[in-house]
Amino acid sequence: MSDFVTLADIEGAAERIRGRVLRTPMTRSDILSDRFGVPVHLKLEHYQTTGAFKLRGATNALLRLSPDERARGVVAASTGNHGRALAYAAAAQGVRAVICMSRLVPRNKLDAIERLGAEIRIVGSSQDDAQGEVDRLVAEDGLVMLPPFDHADIIAGQGTIGLEMAEDVPDVALALIQLSGGGLAAGIAAAIKAKRPRARVIGVSMRRGAAMATSLDAGRPVAVEELPTLADSLGGGIGLANRYTFPMIRDLLDGVVLLDEAEIAEGIRHAYAQEREIVEGGGAVGIAALLAGKVTPDGPTVLLLSGRNIDMDLHRRIVAGGQSGPDEDA
Repeated sequence: MSDFVTLADIEGAAERIRGRVLRTPMTRSDILSDRFGVPVHLKLEHYQTTGAFKLRGATNALLRLSPDERARGVVAASTGNHGRALAYAAAAQGVRAVICMSRLVPRNKLDAIERLGAEIRIVGSSQDDAQGEVDRLVAEDGLVMLPPFDHADIIAGQGTIGLEMAEDVPDVALALIQLSGGGLAAGIAAAIKAKRPRARVIGVSMRRGAAMATSLDAGRPVAVEELPTLADSLGGGIGLANRYTFPMIRDLLDGVVLLDEAEIAEGIRHAYAQEREIVEGGGAVGIAALLAGKVTPDGPTVLLLSGRNIDMDLHRRIVAGGQSGPDEDA
């Protein structure tokens, strides 16, 4: 347990990032509440400044660096949202940032990172390929790596969402949280379990390339092929040398559910047509899990809308009912 991020770590992160990130709203979904017979609340984290939750962890981690580390600059691999958050936080603090990504990252996310002034390196066709370039820059150029999830300060920053969930919905019985590399789910689970021990926290991911779910089944971190998916922000491996998120997810989560592409598309459509919210595929998986009957709520439920950074042409095709999977993406 020595490498587990604690409630004290998360509360420290909350104090550190206060005023630098938004405290995002919580709203009740009347439609989902009526359908499932329990209060269903939406945590609107897609309202965050960079359009996704990642700004919390990136800001906390940067603020924890020493002056020497800041002077050297930071580098990270990303499927898009972490890179955007790190670029934003680094620019705000005058720190050089290099973001390494694979060819699978959507163009709109690359453009957003470039506009924030970060340097971009496109390497290979997976998060693992991008990580190889990160390792080279750390070894050869002395940059400081701030990974997207397996880092104590990143996890603590993301965990601040869990503190807000427990405060806004004190009787929360179920939280459905996006599961990718595990930084988000681990941090939120640590916070909610500390504040509301009886609450269930379920991780939600896509079937196509679900690295954490596959690793949990194997009992250890394993490599998984990264595949195109509507939930592109949930892609990538968890790292074979994973230190924090694998054991935290293994010990803290109450279950994991996986969604196919049509179910994710239905989550995006519901968010737009019924909740009036524009979310990316990864941001819609909590809604999708409920709609698909993958989870049965047994009390007040919180769904995290984690990001809105979807290509709008793709979004229009999905909400019009003309697309249910990534293979149709132009």
